[in-house]
Amino acid sequence: MQRKKILIIIDWFLPGTKSGGPVRSYANMIAHLGAYHDFYIITRDTDYCSEDVYADINSNTWNQLDAHTSVYYFSKQKLNRANFTKLLNETPFDIAYINGIYSWNFSILPLWLLRKHKNVIVAARGMLNPQAFSVKKTKKKVFLAIAKLLKLYKNVKFHATNADEANHIKAILGKQSKVHVAPNLPRISKENSTSKKVKSSPTTFVNIARISIEKGTLTMIDALHKVKKALVLDIFGPIYDEAYWELCQKSIGTLPNHIKVSYKGILRSEDVPIILKNYDFFVLLSEGENFGHAILEALMAGCPVIISDQTPWKQLENKRVGWDINISNLSGASAVIEKASEMTTSDYELYSRNAKQLSKEFSENPELIALNLELFN
Repeated sequence: MQRKKILIIIDWFLPGTKSGGPVRSYANMIAHLGAYHDFYIITRDTDYCSEDVYADINSNTWNQLDAHTSVYYFSKQKLNRANFTKLLNETPFDIAYINGIYSWNFSILPLWLLRKHKNVIVAARGMLNPQAFSVKKTKKKVFLAIAKLLKLYKNVKFHATNADEANHIKAILGKQSKVHVAPNLPRISKENSTSKKVKSSPTTFVNIARISIEKGTLTMIDALHKVKKALVLDIFGPIYDEAYWELCQKSIGTLPNHIKVSYKGILRSEDVPIILKNYDFFVLLSEGENFGHAILEALMAGCPVIISDQTPWKQLENKRVGWDINISNLSGASAVIEKASEMTTSDYELYSRNAKQLSKEFSENPELIALNLELFN
């Protein structure tokens, strides 16, 4: 296989963690595929919703992360069309891989600048899925209409992480759209823990996600009001919307005394697997997930999950690894959380073992690497 130079263009990358899934997706992909290709990333020198420049990086120049990964961190002052054009012209690459749809600087502008390049991939990252239009619907539809008129995606290959996403892309941009389906790759585990998880008393739940409408933070908290069993819920993640967080805090303030909810701040990406081992269940009642890295990492940690039915992780109760539920049914969500809280030790151990096994089967499927390598052929 010929070693190729892959240029990735993304708003935020390591050491950033606040933007969630996409950073993890690329970090995992590079970790797995660095043996086959070289990666060059163009990104910002600050994290999502932050003005603080990353420590230990040099802005506006290439930084060598490892033998097969280099990152160019744009400063806010230097991020403009002229400098972006110059950088693209000076950087040799075989394939350009653009993350997302709607970011001016890191999706739209580079796509326009690279419109004559033969090898351009766009990762839609769920941004063309129906649930993505619950926020800024009109703006998104206007942009997509203009993009069609300008034939912005004419020579582009799309990366979809599952068949449903591929269908959503074609439904919006046309059946003729070129789409390659390749699931996201898991984090490479540094340890092989076979230790048995023991259920806590009271039962502990953890939520790791942005605090936002689309991640269902308030829905999750509201579902706790009808739970009669004592439990603990710890919430980790950046506060995306202060007004929304105030609504969450008001709901927390009226919870019954046997329900304890705490906000624990923002986690470093590398700490996520460690933290997950400290909890009984992972809960994420989001409007939808294109993949759900935190869901997979919870399963890898032997942590059964309670999630929305709008993710690729389906039929979880049948597999005895958790539940995928309709989040519009708040009473149903409450009942599932109650059921998890009441689970016996033996049943919990079964669910925990099954969670690890499901994640192992997914992560060790050789087709995962093959499909991702094929993306760059």
